[in-house]
Amino acid sequence: MEIWINPACSKCRSALGLLDAEGADYTVRRYLEEVPGEDDIRAVLERLGLEPWDITRTQEPEAKELGVEEWPRDASARHRWIAALAAHPRLIQRPIITADDGTAVVARSEEAVRDALTRRTGL
Repeated sequence: MEIWINPACSKCRSALGLLDAEGADYTVRRYLEEVPGEDDIRAVLERLGLEPWDITRTQEPEAKELGVEEWPRDASARHRWIAALAAHPRLIQRPIITADDGTAVVARSEEAVRDALTRRTGL
């Protein structure tokens, strides 16, 4: 299990606290330092079952500068979105947990973290 975090994010800190409380075995990826490439982003999107615009923080100043709100949200623009996330990792929604069963969740709630833990244990 891996969790993509920004240490300054309260949701990330909460998710880490819950993982620790449950004794989960996980690795931390500080994605602003260990920036995911386009292939990493495609892989996590596949695991999430989402599109890049679904995990883009559109209210961030960088997103406003890029004008992402105006970008098409369809297959023709998918590469553009992924390239933007790789170039501007601050735009990636957080935290993201990649579960041991090959899936992933955007773990912004306790319920989502517990879902990832269930996928880990198979309970």
